[in-house]
Amino acid sequence: QVQLVESGGGLVQPGGSLRLSCAASGSIFSISVMGWYRQAPGNKRNMVATITSSNYTKYSDSVKGRFTISRDNAKNTVNLQMNSLKPEDTAVYYCHIVANSRSYWGRGTQVTVSS
Repeated sequence: QVQLVESGGGLVQPGGSLRLSCAASGSIFSISVMGWYRQAPGNKRNMVATITSSNYTKYSDSVKGRFTISRDNAKNTVNLQMNSLKPEDTAVYYCHIVANSRSYWGRGTQVTVSS
């Protein structure tokens, strides 16, 4: 079994920064894709950013130039550096990985951008 533990959410003012981290543990042989998704109240869960094992990254248009995804393959971690945060970035952020050819989700961490 694979477990994901997210950290780093919280309350931040508009224009501020937060860094989310996600650590994967358990019986992991390989991780192909790692990523972050978010879900605001009343909305679907949407992709924020993903990164492959070869460090190919993909971002949603709404966060390009503000968010940066990175991963540490030795530690099985994925991070999301979020800068210039806006109120519309408020959501629950979920870590997602494809490990051993199976999909795993974290429990989510709340990010609130408000003055």
